[in-house]
Amino acid sequence: MGTKRTPEQAVAIRASFAVGLAVAAYGVSFGALAVASGLDIWQACAMSLLMFTGGSQFALIGVLAAGGVAAGGAAIASSTLLGTRNALYALRVAPFIGGRWPKKLLAAHWTIDETTAVSTAQATLAGQRAGFWWTGAIIYIGWNITTLIGALLGDLLGDVSAYGLDAAAAAAFLGLLWPRLKQLQPVVVAIGAAVVAAVLTPTLPPGIPVLAAAVVAVIVGLTNWLGTSASDEAEAEPDPMGER
Repeated sequence: MGTKRTPEQAVAIRASFAVGLAVAAYGVSFGALAVASGLDIWQACAMSLLMFTGGSQFALIGVLAAGGVAAGGAAIASSTLLGTRNALYALRVAPFIGGRWPKKLLAAHWTIDETTAVSTAQATLAGQRAGFWWTGAIIYIGWNITTLIGALLGDLLGDVSAYGLDAAAAAAFLGLLWPRLKQLQPVVVAIGAAVVAAVLTPTLPPGIPVLAAAVVAVIVGLTNWLGTSASDEAEAEPDPMGER
C-alpha cells in the first residue's frame, strides 16, 4: 500500500495541478510559433524535451522569427541568458530535493519558474517536495504534448495569443503568490521587480530585464530589508503551553 499523503502534500499537489495545467496549455502557442519562425515539427518538439524552459524557448524563436537563420547566434545567446535564472532557482530548491545523482539530474532539468514557485510556497518539507515533483511532472508531460499539438496544427490555430493561454498562466501564478503578499517585504519585492522589468524591457536584450528583476529579490532577501528579525519571529511563535 502506498504512503498516505499528508494535508500539506495534498495542498501542494492541488497547487501543482492549478499551475501546471495552465502553463502546459500554453505549449500549444509555443509549438505553433516555433513552426511559424522556421523550425520544423521535430525541432520544436526537441526544444521542449531538451531545453524545457518556456521563457528561453520563446526568446529563441522570437529572435529567429525576427532575423531568420542569420540570427541564430543571437537567438542562442538570448535564450541562454534568460535561462541563467534557473541557476538561481537551483540554489533555493536544492536543499529539499535530496536523493542520488539521477534524481538530482532530473530535478535540475525540471527547475523552472513554476516548480520553484509552487515548491517554495509550501510550509513543510513534504509539501515542498510534493510541489516540486508534481509540478515538474505535470508541466513536462503536458508541455511536450501541447508543443506537438501546436506544431502539427500550425497556421490552423491562427493568432494563438487570441486564446488567452498566456493570461491563464499568469493568473495561475498570481493565485499562487497572492497569499504570500501579507507582509511588507514580499509586496515591496513584487512591486520593485515588476517596475525594474517594465522599465528595462524596451531597451535591453531579452533576458536581462528578468535577471535585473531577480537581483531586486536577491538584494532584499540578503539584506532582509523590511523583513522580520529572528526575535520578532520567536515572539510570533505560539506558546508551547497554549498561550498566545
